[in-house]
Amino acid sequence: MAQPSPPTPVKFICGMIAADRSLLPRATAAMAETFGAVDIVSEVMDFDLTNYYAAEMGRPLFRQFAAFGPLASPDCLATAKCRTNAIEADFAAQCAAGPPRPINLDVGYVCLSRLILASMKDFAHRIYLADGVYAELTLQYRDGRWQGLEWTFPDYTSGRYDAFLTDVRDRLADQLRQETPGC
Repeated sequence: MAQPSPPTPVKFICGMIAADRSLLPRATAAMAETFGAVDIVSEVMDFDLTNYYAAEMGRPLFRQFAAFGPLASPDCLATAKCRTNAIEADFAAQCAAGPPRPINLDVGYVCLSRLILASMKDFAHRIYLADGVYAELTLQYRDGRWQGLEWTFPDYTSGRYDAFLTDVRDRLADQLRQETPGC
């Protein structure tokens, strides 16, 4: 009979989308209060492969990612999603004169073999965690590269984020050799 073992620690990341670029560093700082110091930040990129968020967020939209320094247990994903939703709500209250949703925060984690994102929406390919939060396998890291699946959003399969995700994966590998995770 197999014995349970603790999960390998992961590195939490958050993909941020906003029409107002000045919200990106503010959201990063707000998340750092919960998730710990930021150790990798991507460049700001155009978010232009879909119009899905245009009605509630405006246009043009920009995307940026942040990775958080401390390692964590993947068990913390549902709590992390609830926290980023609270941060989104805080920004909506602070930016009441702007679009209904001034910022979108997509929290997840990178481990050596995959990118997992959290969602509040249930679909066939998502696994329920807790507190209304689901986990989605978004990308796999195989054969030295990030690979999408049939449900992976086009921006993630475009390759635009691969360099950032690989930097996060490499940093995770270094940290796994020397650190103990928190939550």
